[in-house]
Amino acid sequence: MLHSTVNSTNATINVGTELKPTNTSDTVMDVPEELFLFLCVFSLLENILVVIAIFRNHNLHSPMYYFICCLAASDMLVSSSNLGETLIIFMLKQGIIKSEPLLVKKMDYIFDTMICCSLVTSLSFLGAIAIDRYITIFYALRYHSIMTLRRVVIAIGVIWSVSLVCAAIFIVYHESRAVILCLIVFFLFMLALMVALYIHMFALARQHARSISALQKGKSRRITPHQARANMKGAITLTLLLGVFFLCWGPLFLHLTLFVSCPGHHICNSYFYYFNIYLLLVICNSVIDPLIYAFRSQELRKTLKEIVWCSW
Repeated sequence: MLHSTVNSTNATINVGTELKPTNTSDTVMDVPEELFLFLCVFSLLENILVVIAIFRNHNLHSPMYYFICCLAASDMLVSSSNLGETLIIFMLKQGIIKSEPLLVKKMDYIFDTMICCSLVTSLSFLGAIAIDRYITIFYALRYHSIMTLRRVVIAIGVIWSVSLVCAAIFIVYHESRAVILCLIVFFLFMLALMVALYIHMFALARQHARSISALQKGKSRRITPHQARANMKGAITLTLLLGVFFLCWGPLFLHLTLFVSCPGHHICNSYFYYFNIYLLLVICNSVIDPLIYAFRSQELRKTLKEIVWCSW
């Protein structure tokens, strides 16, 4: 936490004001600020390129890519907040700027709000992409009437608004463990929802394969082989995004769970020691996501190449 550095030489970056037990605040593994800075800058540039590519290429103007664009913006929040906080902590330690507790505390709240907002929006937009893929696969003929531009814009607006409100509430009531518990429950709920959607989607993967086989034999079906492959490709892309998200954010949520359940236990305290590693994993999620977008989408990869080459 930024505010904790005013009274401590330990430059720990924290998520939320009270996520780390006070009896372990001085026994957290140090991670070089340079590593945080490098990952944050790299992630920020990657996600900016993704957002620009989606806006420039009209072939990417579809609900799924609108949600991916928002997911990239959410990753930018993580990178920006950690970048800003790391720079300020570095300047405080070097004496470049003077330590004014009130100002530092306000900036700390701003950075923590950005991270919390990013967490809620990331989960929400991953859920939105899962629902989009679900509709694409199971309601292919009605997809464009269901996923209209108006509904997508409303969904995006609602997600960002609710996420900002939730983040503000989380920061204002950071001393209440009930708030942290709500965050954990939301994480588990979104996990359960997306797993349920995935089980249903991939349960019919064989049926789609049979549909392709039937079409090749001349039988008429409601879905073309190209549509089936494209739909399942989108589902696989989302699988990768979800897997990376839960691998990168999971340790931090386990940290929160242990903080609520056993903050003073020696086993929990030993887990708290690696808190900065969990934050690095969160930033790594923002670094990996754009690579997944580019790897899975030939159209996006082509646009990114054009942007990079034109910039040179």
